[in-house]
Amino acid sequence: MAHFTDIRALAFDLDGILVHSAPGLAQAIDLALADLQLPPAGVVRVSTWIGNGADIMISRALFDKHYADTVEAGSTLFPQAKETPLALHAQGMPIAIVTNKPTPFVAPLLQSLGIAEAFSLIIGGDDVIVKKPHPAAIFLVLGCFGVLPSQLLFVGDSRNDIQAARAAGVPNVAMTCGYNYGEPIASSHPDLTLDSFDELLPTPGLH
Repeated sequence: MAHFTDIRALAFDLDGILVHSAPGLAQAIDLALADLQLPPAGVVRVSTWIGNGADIMISRALFDKHYADTVEAGSTLFPQAKETPLALHAQGMPIAIVTNKPTPFVAPLLQSLGIAEAFSLIIGGDDVIVKKPHPAAIFLVLGCFGVLPSQLLFVGDSRNDIQAARAAGVPNVAMTCGYNYGEPIASSHPDLTLDSFDELLPTPGLH
């Protein structure tokens, strides 16, 4: 992480960056589509839809009814997505979650996956008027943590994440493990692209 200097806080997207949530999302969407007597979408297709919030993927009320039943069982952590945030937290780094996922699902999901203690701030899709790629949620993190834009590193997996970070003026890292609508994340021109979470652990440039 020597690519950045004076980083004093981090913020992570959730779906596709920490959590492999596509199976649970796909199951909820397919159940909602079945309610409408429509064919299922499946995990592969749903993976290309993730990132804009559930209300854009499908009618919110219909989706949420099923997602409450599938969110935890259908979500797993990516490799090192538990160890890295917990290690950063143990070293005193304030860390936020910034996600377009409906807010009521976020804290219980983090708790079920055993990583809730790593995050001192959670901003879900219901906590701001405008979701990513608008920078409102990142501005909220800056205010809550009391850091300057140059001091917050945003870690995401999609063009929405990179666009939001760029609009807020914060350094950004893209992880290749994510969804990004089926497109290579490099096409969104993040400041840095990483393949492994442990590359986020402190170096002299991250303290």
